[in-house]
Amino acid sequence: MTVVRFFKNHQGITGFEAKGHAGFADAGQDIVCAAISVLTQTAVIGLEKVVQIKPKVKVRKKDGYLKCMLPNRLSPEAWKECQIIFQVLQAGLQGIVCEYEDFLRIEEV
Repeated sequence: MTVVRFFKNHQGITGFEAKGHAGFADAGQDIVCAAISVLTQTAVIGLEKVVQIKPKVKVRKKDGYLKCMLPNRLSPEAWKECQIIFQVLQAGLQGIVCEYEDFLRIEEV
């Protein structure tokens, strides 16, 4: 199972962490794992290329780990844009949970 944790403070989402392989199918054939990977990696790309910030990112491909945290100081406009990207990520992941609840869990910390 893959677990995606969203880190929050009183202002909103400050980052996320995706951990583990979904286990829907064998490596290279797992559509759930691929969908989660696409959504999380696209969120990182959106932060970097669209919002033009440098999030703190840690990746370990061997165990399906990706952590992405916002930098400490952002302009109000950049913060707002980051929140939209995170909300879209959450919505996409929730769509996966609706169809594949045994393979993905979403948590808020």
